[in-house]
Amino acid sequence: MAIAGVDDRYVDTVLGRIRLRVGGSGPVMLFWPSLLMDGTLWTAQAEHFIDRYQVVLVDPPGHGDSELLTKPFTFDQCAEVIKAIADDLQASRIHVVGNSWGGMIGGTFAARYPDRISTAVLMNATASPAGRRQRLEYGVLTRSAQLLGGIRRPLTGPVRDAFLGPTAKREKPEVVATVNELAQKVNIRSGRHAVTSVVPHRPDQRELFGTIQAPVLVVAGAEDKTFPVAESEEMADSIPGARFVVLEQSAHLAALESPKEVNALIDDFLADQGV
Repeated sequence: MAIAGVDDRYVDTVLGRIRLRVGGSGPVMLFWPSLLMDGTLWTAQAEHFIDRYQVVLVDPPGHGDSELLTKPFTFDQCAEVIKAIADDLQASRIHVVGNSWGGMIGGTFAARYPDRISTAVLMNATASPAGRRQRLEYGVLTRSAQLLGGIRRPLTGPVRDAFLGPTAKREKPEVVATVNELAQKVNIRSGRHAVTSVVPHRPDQRELFGTIQAPVLVVAGAEDKTFPVAESEEMADSIPGARFVVLEQSAHLAALESPKEVNALIDDFLADQGV
């Protein structure tokens, strides 16, 4: 998907060569998406912020055109990836916006690299380890996807249900089509390592997030079944001074489902920080 004013860039990191889409000038605003998605999840945000920021859309490890994964990773390694990107862009501090996996890693980066973070927007995310039900569900998903050679029918329905709420499925066919398309592109031999790392092996980060010093906005989707509002609110409660907002009629991919509302939330949050 072509995005006006954005060019490809590649950065070597601890988790392989990472593909970026970079455009604009000014303070760096880095966007990291959910599992099974690539950097184009943030198209509406790139178009909105590119006239004021250098926007950086990340194809996360093992996804999109980034180098395939050959083994699981740690969240600290993902935070190292963000640092490597910031170093490559020669940015002393950056704004990080993340969804789900990206939200978890945005928090990890803010805690581990307090001297490199300006603000963090953590959307549809958690700081808690996966529960038994989620571990079982995603275990079945990955095993089934391996047998099918990818996210194919009949798996597209469960993936869509995990990501999208009734509002998007009823009223936004273009969003449904985007989720289906991106999920089906995932190389499952690589993607299974990401799923394993982000779901069953996910660490409890609540204590770590208690050390975050940067301004943080936590956004939850009222229709999110993957990380319900209470779970995202618990994450917000673990972060000193974090602001918590619930988006109605949005589920697990709020930036895609409700782009205007998300853009306005980020604008207001940054304005309140004086940036």
